[in-house]
Amino acid sequence: MHNGNEMKKIKVPFDEISIPSALDRLVLKIIVERKTKKMKIVQILPTFSCGDAIGNHTLSLHFQFQKRGIESEIYAERIAERLKQYAKPIEAYQNLAEDIILYHMSTGSKLNRSVTQFHGIRIMYYHNITPPFFFEPYNTEAYNSCKSAYDDLKAIADKFDMVVGASNYNINELKKYGFRCPMIALPINIPFEDYKMPPDHSVIEKYKDGYTNIIFVGRIAPNKRQEKVIEDFFYYHTQYNAKSRLILVGNYCGMERYYLRLKKFVAKNHIEDVVFTGHIPFSEILAYYSIADLFLCESMHEGFCVPLVESMIFSVPVLAYGSSAIPETLGTGGIVHTSNDSRKTAEFMNNLLTDPQKLKNIKENQRKELTRFNEERMTTQLLEFIDKRGLPGNGNG
Repeated sequence: MHNGNEMKKIKVPFDEISIPSALDRLVLKIIVERKTKKMKIVQILPTFSCGDAIGNHTLSLHFQFQKRGIESEIYAERIAERLKQYAKPIEAYQNLAEDIILYHMSTGSKLNRSVTQFHGIRIMYYHNITPPFFFEPYNTEAYNSCKSAYDDLKAIADKFDMVVGASNYNINELKKYGFRCPMIALPINIPFEDYKMPPDHSVIEKYKDGYTNIIFVGRIAPNKRQEKVIEDFFYYHTQYNAKSRLILVGNYCGMERYYLRLKKFVAKNHIEDVVFTGHIPFSEILAYYSIADLFLCESMHEGFCVPLVESMIFSVPVLAYGSSAIPETLGTGGIVHTSNDSRKTAEFMNNLLTDPQKLKNIKENQRKELTRFNEERMTTQLLEFIDKRGLPGNGNG
């Protein structure tokens, strides 16, 4: 006689597993299939876009999985036309129990909660959410999206089997929201080969005029504080180097009100040599990195900040405000400051740009730091993390 809590040994093709006698046979079937079938990883995200960090990361993982013989699929609510060959609409997902689901979270979406109802092993890749107060004066839709995303975090804290964060900063934020599942911080995959593409030589020729080129790359958005970058540049330009220009590389779609505020700020203060590129092709972005003498970042909130790594790829010295994940991503690949005084920041800029030894040391450090972001290594660490966790359940859902 066996009571209901006694354990039986049941022979299965791959091993002996002890299970409660009352356990549903379907669960055993799923375990067997996961052990004997080829691994399949399904990436899910609200928007699969060209050229943004999350879209590039998703596609890099897709190729890396396939390269290792892992079946890989991508599903999204919205898919850029150029990416439809790689992804399917979320409605087409079959919701199979043996799937490993990697959900990319960064904004408000109905998927934030509905993905927790899927049957497979559920892993969140947390890219961070921009605090909504940044957007409140400029874009109501963006404000509401980010606010609802934070509400979602509270509701789904116990619904994932594992979490991957793009930084320790992201992991620590999730802990504050009650996440207690196994977690690991892994940088975003950055396909270095993409940066070997030819830059737009017309841009290079246009700005090869002996001026010191200060750049910032990133969408025009209040959390990135382009107004502080402009103010820093104003004092650098007027007090230290009149033959200098500031180039703000980034799309302002959805942030037109903030963009107009920046333009008015430039005009009102008669700040010369400030360039807004707007949305441009990748070849032009590569060109701006190629002609840059300094990358100046004053962002108040970043879950990772890919342009810091891009600057390292092009050996562009970085001066960055030490907020959120920025010090973690930058490492020794630049200088971190904590001043909100633009006069002081301008002094930092001048001290750096006029010190050949310091510039040399930064560039040497950047080459070392870049080894942290190898996409093959990052993918290996992700797969090892999943493998070490064995066969988790399906959260608490």
